[in-house]
Amino acid sequence: MYYVYIIRCKDNSLYTGITNNLKRRVKEHITKSKKCAKYTKNHIAMNLEAYWITEDRRLASKLEYQIKKLTKNEKEEIIVNKEKFNEYLSLKVDITKYTKIM
Repeated sequence: MYYVYIIRCKDNSLYTGITNNLKRRVKEHITKSKKCAKYTKNHIAMNLEAYWITEDRRLASKLEYQIKKLTKNEKEEIIVNKEKFNEYLSLKVDITKYTKIM
């Protein structure tokens, strides 16, 4: 199982990443461990906003890439609105392969 996630930072920016252990990875970002991303080390990760589950790393990487290409406003919309997720990403990835949890 792989997770694609979005974390909100203290400056209200959004960080998108992938992992196979969501709890561990979010903790690394928030505690600024040695393994946290350079971005979240500098922008201070605050909380997990949304995540999607998929079956393998290839699918997770595809979704992460497409989310990173979205504007901040589009990212904000997919966090709260499943229809916007479908609208923005259905032509780029097979949205049936992802399950949004938050």
